[in-house]
Amino acid sequence: MYRSLEYGDTARVVNPADPVEYRLGTVTDVRYSTPHTTYARSYTLRFPTGDERTYPAENVRRATREDDRAALEAALTSACVAVREACRIAHDYDADLSTGTASLLRRLVDLATLRLGLTLGPAHPIPPQPTRNQDGGDQ
Repeated sequence: MYRSLEYGDTARVVNPADPVEYRLGTVTDVRYSTPHTTYARSYTLRFPTGDERTYPAENVRRATREDDRAALEAALTSACVAVREACRIAHDYDADLSTGTASLLRRLVDLATLRLGLTLGPAHPIPPQPTRNQDGGDQ
């Protein structure tokens, strides 16, 4: 069932074009195609930077802080896997590079643990699963 966004809902731009559009925005205006419809034509989003931008309805999707958390967990897990692989390569390539890369991996694991409560085992991080947004679709 279609349900348009309302004032105060949080949303994201489907295909962000600049760093501001990657942020979570708040709906500040909804424009409808006719006065007697529930189908939105466009939304105006206010971003944390203070910018307000208007987008066609099909370019905006509903998103919450929980969606952000899931995406952040997936990104940190992917980063941990990538840095772990870099550690293995650096070990054979250069001792100083290996030490720096291992330090980076440890910082990444500590950050995920302290700020998100996420448990990342550096030896065996679990690859991220596709997250599902509120509408039930994959991201």
